[in-house]
Amino acid sequence: MAPKDDKGTGLPHVPTSAAELKEELKAEAQAAKSSLASQARSLVAGGFGGVCAVVVGHPFDLVKVRLQTAERGVYSSAIDVVRQSIARDGLRRGLYAGVSAPLVGVTPMFAVSFWGYDLGKQLVTATSAPSSPDGTLSIAQISTAGAFSAFPQTLITAPFERVKVILQTQSQTLKPGEKPRYSGGVDVVRQLYRAGGVASVFRGSAATLARDAPGSAAYFAAYEYIKRKLTPVDPVTGKPQGQLSLTAVTVAGGAAGIAMWIPVFPVDTIKSRLQTAEGNPTIGGVVRGLWAKGGYKAFFPGFGPALARAVPANAATFLGVEMAHQAMNKVLG
Repeated sequence: MAPKDDKGTGLPHVPTSAAELKEELKAEAQAAKSSLASQARSLVAGGFGGVCAVVVGHPFDLVKVRLQTAERGVYSSAIDVVRQSIARDGLRRGLYAGVSAPLVGVTPMFAVSFWGYDLGKQLVTATSAPSSPDGTLSIAQISTAGAFSAFPQTLITAPFERVKVILQTQSQTLKPGEKPRYSGGVDVVRQLYRAGGVASVFRGSAATLARDAPGSAAYFAAYEYIKRKLTPVDPVTGKPQGQLSLTAVTVAGGAAGIAMWIPVFPVDTIKSRLQTAEGNPTIGGVVRGLWAKGGYKAFFPGFGPALARAVPANAATFLGVEMAHQAMNKVLG
C-alpha cells in the first residue's frame, strides 16, 4: 500500500494523532492481508487450471515435440506422428508418453505463473498509476505483469520440460523390442544429475525464459483484452456489469494460447532441441544446425499441432482458473 500524499505535496502523509496512526496501520495491515489472500487464491486457481491444460493438451504437445526433434523424413505429418505413436506404444502410452512430468510439475508451474502474474499486477500498480479511475490496468500494464510471471515460473518450467521432452522423444529411436533408456521422470532426473549435476537438469533455462517472458506478456494481454471486449457493459455508464460467461472465458483463453505461441514458436523449437540433444550443446550451435538443415522452415516443425493444442488447452486452463476462483469466492467469500 503506497503512503498517502500529504495534500498533494508529493510528500508522505504524517499522522498527526495516535488515533490516525492506528487507523493507517490498520489499513496497511488489511491491504497486506488482502494481497496475500489474492496471491494464495491465484496459486490454487493456477494449479487447477494447469491440470485441466495437461489433460486436454498433452497429446497435441507430444506431437509437436516429436516433430520438432525428429530427423527429417521420420514423420510425414502430424497425423503420421499419431499413427506411428499408437502403432508402436498403444493408444494410452502412445498419446500420453511423458505425461507424468507435466502432471507432477504442472500444478506448481501454472500455480507459480498465475501467482507471478498476480504479484506482477500488484508491482505494476505500485510503480505506475492505473489507466482507469476504477483501478483497471491498461493492456500494456497487463502485458508487463505477464512478462514478470515468467521469471519465477522458469525455475519450475525448465527442469520439468527437460524431463518431459526426453520422455516424449526417447521411443523415436528405439528398435523393436529395445528397452527405453529411462523408466520414468524420476529416472530421467537421476541419470541427468549423475551425468552433469544440477546444470544438466536445468539445461535450457535461458531458452525457456526467452520463450516464456514475451509469450506470457502476449498470453495475459490477449486474454484480458478479449475478456474485456466480451464482458457485458451497462448501456448508460459503459462500465462492465454482470459475470463473464464460461463460453466467453473459453473463447478468450483459446485466443490467448494462439497469441502466446505465434511470436515465440522458433524459440520453443530451439529449446526442445537443446533439451534433448546429447553432449553439451549450445544455443548458437542448435540455431546453426537448424538453419543448415532447412532454413527458416526448420524452426517451425510442429507449428500446426502447437496451434491446434493452444486453443483447447488454454481454453481449459482459463476455464479451470475462473471456475476455481468462483468456487473459492463462494466458499471463502
